[in-house]
Amino acid sequence: MTHDLVVSLGPLLTAEAAAEAYAVGAEPGDLEQAVWLRLLERLSAHGPPRDPHRWLRSAVRFEARRTRRTARAERPYAREPADAADPGPEQLALAAARRRVLREAVDRLPGRCPRLLEALFSPRDLTYREIAGELGISQGSLGPERSRCLGCLRRLLTPEVAAR
Repeated sequence: MTHDLVVSLGPLLTAEAAAEAYAVGAEPGDLEQAVWLRLLERLSAHGPPRDPHRWLRSAVRFEARRTRRTARAERPYAREPADAADPGPEQLALAAARRRVLREAVDRLPGRCPRLLEALFSPRDLTYREIAGELGISQGSLGPERSRCLGCLRRLLTPEVAAR
């Protein structure tokens, strides 16, 4: 039953994700992965949807909107205060402390998150294909895995940021 559902929905999901992804600045594979996860969660909680094709289209649009909202909410800093042109000893000490706290938090992450984040922020500037090859996972899994890892990192660092 589940296998038949996955096989029948695969081409539609690929097409729908490709149609929605670029409009919201996402990778189609990331949207596909998120929808497959939603389908698995639904199957375990409620069984298959009555109209799987309609459900799939709705799920893709929901994930696209969620991705767009997340992208709007996340704003990068222009620069860190410790990255001033001529940092003094205090700024250097603060920057070192921040790097240490970040390193310790990354090391506490579960599973392959530490390796994934190391690869993503590597000075070698690896592509998703190269990272997937190094970690032995599919390229389409990198986006969702990255999101989960960054979410875990954010939760680990929240007490640290709040304490400052």
